[in-house]
Amino acid sequence: METPREARSKWIVRRGLLKERDEAADLLAATPGERLAMMWQLTLDSWAFMGKPLDESRLPRHIVRVLRRGR
Repeated sequence: METPREARSKWIVRRGLLKERDEAADLLAATPGERLAMMWQLTLDSWAFMGKPLDESRLPRHIVRVLRRGR
C-alpha cells in the first residue's frame, strides 16, 4: 500500500501568474483577501472529505497583554 507521502510525490503541480491565464478572469478581479477566503473554504472541504478533525490553535488571539518597561 502506498503511503500518503509517496502519493503526494506523484501529484502534478503547475505554477503560473494569474495574468497568464485567460480562464482565471474571475480571480483577477478578486482581492487577495477574497482569494484567501476561497482557499480556506477548499481547505475545510478537503479536511472534511478526508474525515479528519480541523485542528485550530487553542491560543486565543483576542487576549493581549502589553508589558512596558518602567520609564
